[in-house]
Amino acid sequence: MSAYNTTKLDAAQLNERRREALSKIDNAEFGWFHIRACLVAGVGFFTDAYDLFAINLVTPMIGMIYFNGSLPADLDLGIKVAASVGTFIGQVGFGYLADRLGRKRMYGVELMIIIVATLGQSLSGNGYTLSLPAALIIWRLIVGIGIGGDYPLSAVITSEFATTNRRGAMMAAVFAMQGFGYLTTGIVAIILLAAFKTSIIENTQNLDYVWRILIGFGCIPALVAVYFRLTIPETPRYVLDIENNVNKAERDVANVLNENRNHLQSEDDANDAAIVNPSIVKGSMSDFCSYFSKWQNFKILFGTSMAWFALDVAFYGIGLNNSFILSSINFSNVHGDNFNTCWNAAVGQIIIVLLGAVPGYWVTVFTIERLGRIRIQIIGFVMSCILFCVLGFAYNQIKNYSVALFIFLFAATQFFQNFGPNSTTFIIPGEVFPTRYRSTGHGIAAGSGKLGAIIAQVGFSRLKDHGGQNQFIPQLLQIFALFMFIGLLVTFLIPETKGKTLEELSGENDPATSSYSNNGLHDEETK
Repeated sequence: MSAYNTTKLDAAQLNERRREALSKIDNAEFGWFHIRACLVAGVGFFTDAYDLFAINLVTPMIGMIYFNGSLPADLDLGIKVAASVGTFIGQVGFGYLADRLGRKRMYGVELMIIIVATLGQSLSGNGYTLSLPAALIIWRLIVGIGIGGDYPLSAVITSEFATTNRRGAMMAAVFAMQGFGYLTTGIVAIILLAAFKTSIIENTQNLDYVWRILIGFGCIPALVAVYFRLTIPETPRYVLDIENNVNKAERDVANVLNENRNHLQSEDDANDAAIVNPSIVKGSMSDFCSYFSKWQNFKILFGTSMAWFALDVAFYGIGLNNSFILSSINFSNVHGDNFNTCWNAAVGQIIIVLLGAVPGYWVTVFTIERLGRIRIQIIGFVMSCILFCVLGFAYNQIKNYSVALFIFLFAATQFFQNFGPNSTTFIIPGEVFPTRYRSTGHGIAAGSGKLGAIIAQVGFSRLKDHGGQNQFIPQLLQIFALFMFIGLLVTFLIPETKGKTLEELSGENDPATSSYSNNGLHDEETK
């Protein structure tokens, strides 16, 4: 072992090596590795959205097949809410484990859970002790855990590998794959309904083929991505700031960017054991409580969590109940014609996603580095609040005047949710927390969103028929408008992250200084 390693290295020199390694990541040219990282993470979100929103088309089919009409409200709620409960568990659990065990070690595990649970759903049947709806609820809970794990893992891995000037666009592009997953559910449903049209018209029981294949198709993209997730390298920031291994981080950066070693690293260092930087603060429960007990740090966790909670109340309130809303305006429901009811529901979903969700996601991708995260989030909350007010307070007037106008306005709400808080609430928590709590913080914020989704689904199911079938939907839209306003208010607790490195945002530029334990943005403000 060289004399270079037998003496205790100066902390300032180790910090300089750390800064140089991070600078290479932050200022690298956009290349194939970045594209690969986006694709590998994006395929997961395609699968997540497909699995989450396919159920919107499946539950009406199950009602037609097994209940001679519609699925009982309690079972419909149970099947839909189970995935959100599982997602909450996965977001918080995988978020913690990714900080504790490593991003790489956990990445791919969540997709394997999704694959197994998706197959389990598609092969479920009625039994003596376990009914089909009960089996689906169990498998939806498990698939939700896998989906939940994808949120903090993909967000943080993309964030920590991204260049500073493209980090927002890369994270937005990963998340935008949700739009294509949502769209694909409708397209696959249309193809399957067309293929089985004659047999479905002859016997509604043949819809059993359609919903099983529709659900099972979600395994295919997950199978494609799982290998690449299992082989992705650990992020250099995790290696530097949690594993505390300067040598390994430098080698990883060189491998990822196809560069030579750091000029401060000796020839022998490349093969030596880890060099530990004594300046690095280790994550622990006491340090976590100490860090977030400071208002300047806690308000960011609260702001990101509450904004996501408010957004998901409306986003999942309408996203998982499109068929009910379309039926209430007499678009999808064709009395006595099960085939056309399912067909119209799928077509309606495609129209709404193409008009609103997909454009909204990709406008965010192409504008986020110019407009910034906070401006987009404010625009999205303001416009969604206005549109929900219009739809809620003028529901019957718009519906009676023009179904096309109603669908357009309804799609516009999805556009401004996706060109707005649905994208930014995913991006910002992956940027604002220190490395040792970045995944945990993202998991807490995302889990808060899923609590909103659970409340929305339970509330929608319980309230939509208050006063008659679908009669309370206008009031629910008004409630969604209120939550958009709440989301707008808490947005002002969150800092703008555009153009700043992750270390600038978290105060980790120099671990030797006390700012490492505080949020860097606010340290600068108080100087």
